Amino acid sequence: MRSRYTAFVLGNTDYLLRTWHPSARPASLELDPGTRWTGLEILRATGGRFLQTEGTVEFRARYVESGRADVMHEHSRFLRDDGAWLYLDAAGDR
Repeated sequence: MRSRYTAFVLGNTDYLLRTWHPSARPASLELDPGTRWTGLEILRATGGRFLQTEGTVEFRARYVESGRADVMHEHSRFLRDDGAWLYLDAAGDR
């Protein structure tokens, strides 16, 4: 999760697409260059232990867009695929 957040901060769409599970990966990804990410708070994580193949991360990511501060609250699901954790999907508010 932290590495994907960092990729959003840096605008690294290649990394974001590589770490998206193939069953849910979009064909392309365009980030808003006007969004400035300002902080990540991991609230809770489940699963993701040795030999487990699923995990979730609940987080809050703070950002500024058009001069207005806001927060994204999300519950992300990840699947382990060939040893790598890949983002599957999310439920939450933006």
